[in-house]
Amino acid sequence: MKIIIAGAGEVGYHLAKLLSYESQDITLIDCNKENLDYADTHLDIRVIKGDATSIRILKEARVSSADLVITVTSSETTNITICVLAKQLGCKRTIARISNTEFISYQEELQFSDLGIDELISPEKLAAAEIKLLLDQSAFNDSYEFEEGALTMVGTILQRTAPFVGKSVKEAARIFPELHFVPIAIQRFGTQYTLIPRGDTLFKEGDQVYFITSKEGVEELYKLIGKQREDIKNVMILGGSNIGYKTARDLCKNRFKVKLIEKDKNKAFELADELPNAMIIQGDGRNVELLEEEGIYDMDAFIAVTGNSETNIMSCLVAKTKNIRKTIALVENMDYFQLSQSIGIDTLINKKLLAANNIFRHIRKGDVVDMTRVNNLNAELLEFVVKPTSRVCDKKIKDLDFPRSAIIGGVIREGEGLIALGDFHIKSGDRIVVCSLPQSINKVERMFL
Repeated sequence: MKIIIAGAGEVGYHLAKLLSYESQDITLIDCNKENLDYADTHLDIRVIKGDATSIRILKEARVSSADLVITVTSSETTNITICVLAKQLGCKRTIARISNTEFISYQEELQFSDLGIDELISPEKLAAAEIKLLLDQSAFNDSYEFEEGALTMVGTILQRTAPFVGKSVKEAARIFPELHFVPIAIQRFGTQYTLIPRGDTLFKEGDQVYFITSKEGVEELYKLIGKQREDIKNVMILGGSNIGYKTARDLCKNRFKVKLIEKDKNKAFELADELPNAMIIQGDGRNVELLEEEGIYDMDAFIAVTGNSETNIMSCLVAKTKNIRKTIALVENMDYFQLSQSIGIDTLINKKLLAANNIFRHIRKGDVVDMTRVNNLNAELLEFVVKPTSRVCDKKIKDLDFPRSAIIGGVIREGEGLIALGDFHIKSGDRIVVCSLPQSINKVERMFL
């Protein structure tokens, strides 16, 4: 697949890195020579220095034969312009990164596809949605919804008191005869090794385990992991960035009580006008005395989304010492993900990863309608639509030649999420959620072509 990426910033470089691992034909365009030099020496891609709104530069990148153009510069106006030009010059599909989420809200009304823009993506909107979902599933440190919650992926660290620590997957399944969840991936404590569980796989203390569950299975999982569902209502947000603003706005709509701390005085006044249902505090959120004065002890969750990763991490660690149940930190450095378990923060989120997940489904083979890369794990979750010609159609799961480093987590049929075991009969039109390690993705994709 020939892909052109405009913008070699953090999102663009991260996308180029992930796509180059997939052996895609990648061209990266940027005006900044330093960004391009770094990408050129670290990745197996082609780089072009120049303005991607230049028709000459786009033609030099052979845009007429491109399968996909992804625009992720810091300017949404530039991104939209490049997509329009690329489509006029013969590119098959275009994706534009934007910050104004109104464009997404009115996407159908404004008919962006008629202009030449096939998909709009807002990393800030994705991050705000991720935070909201994590607060809804308070006992879990990772979460992702398929088809508006018909199936949900949740991740948690197994405590010693969890009833099924020391038991195999088969033994744990017997605790609930009406099974509404299935484990899809495990990372052993203290390792970077990702395991796709089988019936004889043992659950161990400290494992980071990911499950696919239907709506009914969430309550069962709370019992099995030895935790209780805790309502989160009082939330403190550090940082009035786009993500902080969107998170506060969305939480207020859902009747959360929100306090937002912003250091910049002018920005704090602007936020106070735009968020009448939130309490806006002007001050330095790194000041422990300020946090205590503003009632951090009464908070159920603390969310740090300033532009500084280290500030976010340290603030969340301070919040943890105040017995805050849920802490979420925005980080820019992908390497920090490996630290989340050991340093004690519940969840780290990253805009680059969220944007890449959203874009990745456009380069997958088969009818991939959704996908996500699982934080900390070398695994992908993909949602396929079964076609009449698919190799899996009209077969039972147990009869499929499915690779051992992949697993079917669940099926969505006519809007209902189902946990599918060996005797489940797959039909055309089913949406199948699969968890796969990288080495098996190509084989899995071929089964759904």
